[in-house]
Amino acid sequence: MKTRKLGNLGVSSIGLGCMGMTHAYGAPADTNEMIGVIRKAVELGCTFFDTAEVYTNEELVGEALGLYRNKIVLATTNRPRLLVQGAGLDTSKQHCTNRLRRVDKKIMPANHNEQSL
Repeated sequence: MKTRKLGNLGVSSIGLGCMGMTHAYGAPADTNEMIGVIRKAVELGCTFFDTAEVYTNEELVGEALGLYRNKIVLATTNRPRLLVQGAGLDTSKQHCTNRLRRVDKKIMPANHNEQSL
C-alpha cells in the first residue's frame, strides 16, 4: 500500500475509521468480527486508524491493534464534557491518561512505566 506523511509520521494512504464498529450506524457489530476486520486491514497494509472517545470502542481497538502496536498510528479525539469552568474538552492529564489506559489495557506490560503515558 502507498504511504504518505502526516506531520512527521508515515501512514498508509488508506486509513480505517472505527466509528461504525460500535457507534452511529445501528446496533454495534460483533466484537470478534470487528477485531478481525481491523487485523485484516493491518495485514493488507493499513497503518492509520481513527477512533474517538464518543465511539466507546477504545478497548476493542486496543485489543485488535495490540499485536501491531509499534507499526500503526491511531488518531483519536476527546468528547465534550462539562467541566467546572463550563462546557469544553477535558484535556487534563488524568483524563488523557485514563483514555490511553482503555486503549492499552490489553497490551500494557505488567512493569509498564506510567511516566510514558
